[in-house]
Amino acid sequence: MSLAKLDSIKDAALAAFKAAPSSKDLYDLKVQYLGKSGSLTEIMKEMATLPKEEKPLFGKRVNEVKQILETAYSEAENALKNAEISSKMAAEELDMTLPAFTRPKGTQHPAAIVVDEIFTIMSRLGYSLRTGPVIEKDYYNFEALNIPADHPAREMQDTFFIDKTHVLRTHTSPIQIHSLENEELPLRVIGTGPVFRCDSDISHLPNFHQIEALCVDEKVSMADLKGTISFFVREFFGAGLKTRFRPSFFPFTEPSAEVDCSCPICKGKGCSLCKHTGWIEIGGCGLVNPKVFQAAKIEYPKWQGFAFGFGVERMAIIKYGIEDIRLFPENDVRFLRQFVK
Repeated sequence: MSLAKLDSIKDAALAAFKAAPSSKDLYDLKVQYLGKSGSLTEIMKEMATLPKEEKPLFGKRVNEVKQILETAYSEAENALKNAEISSKMAAEELDMTLPAFTRPKGTQHPAAIVVDEIFTIMSRLGYSLRTGPVIEKDYYNFEALNIPADHPAREMQDTFFIDKTHVLRTHTSPIQIHSLENEELPLRVIGTGPVFRCDSDISHLPNFHQIEALCVDEKVSMADLKGTISFFVREFFGAGLKTRFRPSFFPFTEPSAEVDCSCPICKGKGCSLCKHTGWIEIGGCGLVNPKVFQAAKIEYPKWQGFAFGFGVERMAIIKYGIEDIRLFPENDVRFLRQFVK
């Protein structure tokens, strides 16, 4: 009786699996016949009522039926999934004539635009590009630039130290030393790259970019420096702008000066960018300090030179009237879209 009932369950399950209209219905049938409370599980409980000699035969038959049903279920499941995929593909046609999704586009970053423009101007004066390591030796970042360990100028720069002898460079001036040590004179180079200082507010970033020029020749004077910077300012900000030089101090130049130009936004009339003075500071400059030449083993006064440097983001702020330097690292497309090279 139990074997006949078992065959009846098998036949009913096979027919049901074959006729299932969907994957969900098929799974429900699996639970009905093969689940913990399914028909096959329930009939196995009848084994306890069978004579001892019939139990092995019945147990063997139960396992055979279970394997048959599991195989039939897998085949039916695969068939239904393939049919459902085919039906879905037929219903969801892809129209290749539809326009593609548009994404908002920016443009070249204003800092990159400024760097390219400065390179173009300075290359016309015979300057070529140089770069240097971002992780710099303390010697090149400070000592070779006349900033020894006990020099008060070190207090002016909060520095990220990697270890006792390496720092994240605080300026691009180490490029000058590398160039003086490794290249033949006379020399005209312009260096650029990221620099790092522990400073962050509306007008300062802990990571920003600098660009600076170095000229070394047998006869170089302050007049050459002033003429070069004045030419650069007119080419970069526009004709008619004036420059002025205020005495200052930098350990690696002597004499040193701060460079101002008449405000390119208001043309010297006074505005919020120049704080209504008509002038705006753009960078520092000076004649190369003889101690810098000495560190690089350059014969002085046979060889003389000048150097000047600007903050790239600051130059972009002045040129485009940007109010907050913190906009530069955000990569907001709405900000970038305003600048066209």
